[in-house]
Amino acid sequence: MSEPIFFKRQKHLTVGEIAALTQAEPRPGTPLDRAVVNVASLETAGPTDLAFLDNSQYADHLASTRAGACLISPRFAERASPDVAVLVAAEPYRAFVTIARELFPDSLRPLASSESGAVSPKALVDPSSRLENGVTVEPGAVIGPRVEIGAGTHIGATAVIASDVRIGRDCSIGAAVTIAHTLIGDQVIIHPGCRIGQDGFGYVMGARGHLKVPQIGRVIIQDRVEIGAGSTVDRGAIRDTVIGEGTKIDNLVQVGHNVVIGRHCVIVAQTGISGSVTLEDFVVLGARAGVNNHLTIGEGAQIAGTSIVHGDVPPGARWGGMPAKPVKQWFREIMTLERLARPSDPDGKRQSDR
Repeated sequence: MSEPIFFKRQKHLTVGEIAALTQAEPRPGTPLDRAVVNVASLETAGPTDLAFLDNSQYADHLASTRAGACLISPRFAERASPDVAVLVAAEPYRAFVTIARELFPDSLRPLASSESGAVSPKALVDPSSRLENGVTVEPGAVIGPRVEIGAGTHIGATAVIASDVRIGRDCSIGAAVTIAHTLIGDQVIIHPGCRIGQDGFGYVMGARGHLKVPQIGRVIIQDRVEIGAGSTVDRGAIRDTVIGEGTKIDNLVQVGHNVVIGRHCVIVAQTGISGSVTLEDFVVLGARAGVNNHLTIGEGAQIAGTSIVHGDVPPGARWGGMPAKPVKQWFREIMTLERLARPSDPDGKRQSDR
């Protein structure tokens, strides 16, 4: 891994400190005082780097790695070189991420374009707004009338926070974000280029033209939500659009009006969620999934990438396909089609049937 010049190291950790933070078990003889200052993959790691291994696909790199320390699954522990400080962990990748967060906490939020740590004189802040102590507003940002922003929140360059918006404490609003008609909780991260709270797409279609439906709802974003770059969240029409606590949304996701997303959902890139959809808690939508309007996806359900959902999905289900259906049924249909598509021999029998 290249030198991480964009992120300042906050500290270095010893192998012993890493073991304590992750509850990993050091291999006998492991040098607990060895310093770790960086993280890297097994094949690129050096003597002061921490690596991890929990997938047999990468096990061949274990013998040749130069990593100073490695978090490793129990099944691979005996294969590591004696020069590596081995830490046996039940979940090596989770442990690795825990340490990466400790070493590079600045990487968890959008990078600031200014290091002033205050309200820039080049920002436009309406005098009726209320900013608590410790708010940072970068150059070119616009803070509208009666906006309220909590302590520790960072507003990126050229962001626009429209009138009456409320933003909680310790949030990060990236550069060029626009936010209107929205209430935001604490520790929310909104990455650059997002559009939050604009009109939902609603028209009454007819022969004399399309009648625009007033969108008079809000967007409610609860604590510890993260929304990826370039995503859009429309405000509600006759009810609020809601994103539940701890939900993580990837880049380039569209959330339509009146959508209610539960707690700790994961929505992957280029997914589109039509209006008035309800996602219950812990739902996962794979990349480029599409969800038709007025549907409910039950708690804990998972939708495969590129799937199109046209009906309600029961709790805990795993669906995929176009249209989406239970994955076992989907796989059976794919296998059947593949078998039917195989070429036939001159005697008329398919090669798979011989």
